[in-house]
Amino acid sequence: MTQLNTGGTEAGPAALAVPEPRTAAPEEGVAVVPSAAAGHAAPDIAAARAAMVARLEEAGELDAGPVREALLALPREVLMPQAYVRRSAPDEPPRWELLDWARPKHRDELLRLLYSGDSVLIQHDGEPILGRAAGFRSWGSITAMSSTMGMTAGLLQRLDLHRGQRVLDVGTGAAVTAAVACFVCGDDGVVTLDINGHVGDAARARLTAAGYSPAVVTGDGLAGWPSFGPYDRIFVSFAVPRIPPALVAQLAPGGRALMTLGTTSPSWPGLAVITRTSAGAVEAELVAVELGHRGGAGFDRLFLSAAFRKRIATGEGEWTQRSRLRPPADTDRGMWLALDHLHPGLVRDFGADDLTIGAPGCGSWMRARNVGTRRWEVTTCGPRDIWAELHDVAARWRAAGSPDTYRLQIDSSGAQRVTSHLGALSWPLPDPSRTPGDAQ
Repeated sequence: MTQLNTGGTEAGPAALAVPEPRTAAPEEGVAVVPSAAAGHAAPDIAAARAAMVARLEEAGELDAGPVREALLALPREVLMPQAYVRRSAPDEPPRWELLDWARPKHRDELLRLLYSGDSVLIQHDGEPILGRAAGFRSWGSITAMSSTMGMTAGLLQRLDLHRGQRVLDVGTGAAVTAAVACFVCGDDGVVTLDINGHVGDAARARLTAAGYSPAVVTGDGLAGWPSFGPYDRIFVSFAVPRIPPALVAQLAPGGRALMTLGTTSPSWPGLAVITRTSAGAVEAELVAVELGHRGGAGFDRLFLSAAFRKRIATGEGEWTQRSRLRPPADTDRGMWLALDHLHPGLVRDFGADDLTIGAPGCGSWMRARNVGTRRWEVTTCGPRDIWAELHDVAARWRAAGSPDTYRLQIDSSGAQRVTSHLGALSWPLPDPSRTPGDAQ
């Protein structure tokens, strides 16, 4: 996944084998699969790969099928021969180290990182990826990454890939999705698109080294790549505030598209599932999920600064009350998704011991602490009464049947709206070409 524009259940080609990774000179930015070097034993790549897949299966994030076979065959060290690790604390000025597979002393740490299942950071400040030197970078930000494997595996299975399908992978990143799509569907039908040309250059070289040859193109992901369409499957690996009409237009009859739909808050994402029927009608739903992709180009995200988090944790607030109202459970994802849209601008501090939510735009915050059976100590501060907003939406959500999945209406006029069953809970998605309407 590239942050700047920026993973089938039916039996697939289990016998399809990925060719042995070809090697290239280290300066080209493609991994050389190592043999034992002087003083450094060669890492056991196959064992690390199998262990990652086993953990995904144990966690219920991966089932038997073509995606599992693809991950067992995928040489992540070839697709990501270099990766960044942060060497500073979260609230300190960022300092990153670029690990390089070509350096034997880096291989053990890089292998653990690549097959941990965690996200992998691959680009800093939009830099060229091929030919860069290992070492430290200060300040700046990570501009491309490979998403967590649990989320990616689940999404790729939900995409339901089959041999011979045409697939558009929007947001190339480290090219993991493109490689899996090639394994399952075949190279000829796969297009991977990224806004960053450096990301595309690296993906092309590394996919080739891994034995794959999809079309790797550079452009605006929201516009898709119509010249190779229509597509049976479209996968977007960055969050969008509304469904891009161009991608819907490029979806073939019987096709399916998946993308994270989010707001400026990173706390409560939704998964948009768009299908086109064999008759050509577009149907869509929005599913409340725990994890989603990060925002794409121009997608500003709110965050709670270290100073704001400390103020919430230690502040006495403007008032404190005891309440018998129990806050919604973390698993009430449909409620939190609705809260995010009906009362935007809120961010949850998931690292706090108590339920902690802030509104960075105005400085409001709330903290709810359990102090006994059905008793909560609630502290609030600022112009917004976040506790009241939360319970307002919770009541409306329960009255609507406590949905975790909503209908996503995409009108021919361009309007998009999220609606619960029978319309009891509803809100519009933002349209930059229109004056925003009020949620209902």
